[in-house]
Amino acid sequence: MEETDQKNQISETTYRVEDQIGFLLRKAHQRASALFQSQFSEYQTTPTQFSTLCKLKDEGEISQNHLGRLTAMDPATIQGVTRRLIDRGLVQTRPDDKDRRRMLLRLTDEGQGVIDSLILKGKSVTKKTLSPLSQEEQLKLIELLNKIS
Repeated sequence: MEETDQKNQISETTYRVEDQIGFLLRKAHQRASALFQSQFSEYQTTPTQFSTLCKLKDEGEISQNHLGRLTAMDPATIQGVTRRLIDRGLVQTRPDDKDRRRMLLRLTDEGQGVIDSLILKGKSVTKKTLSPLSQEEQLKLIELLNKIS
C-alpha cells in the first residue's frame, strides 16, 4: 500500500514524457504503422485508404460526406482518399437519384476483391500489434481506447 502511495506521489510531482499518454499513443501508433506498412506495402494502400475501403464494404453505397464522418476524416482528406481510390479503379461514383448534386460512392468489383484480401492483412496487423498483451488486456485496451476517442 505504501509503495502505491509513493508511486502516485511521484507521478503527481514528476513529469516524465515517456509516461504521458500522448507519448505512449505515438509509440503504439509507430508500432502499428510499421506493422501495417510491412503487410500492405505490396498493395500500395495507406491506412486511410484501407479504412475507406472497409467502410464502403460495410455500408455499401454512401455519400462522400457520410463516409468521411464514418472514417473520422475531414472533407478535404476523404476527397483526396476517394479520388485516389477512384483513379485506381477500386471505387466508383454515381449521382444520387434523390439529389443529383450529391455523389454516392461504392466499391467496384475489383475493389470488392481487393478489400477482401486486405481485411485478412488487417487482422494480421491487429494481432501482431496487440501480441504483447493477453487476450483480456487486448479487449480492455480496445475498450479504453474507444472510451477516450
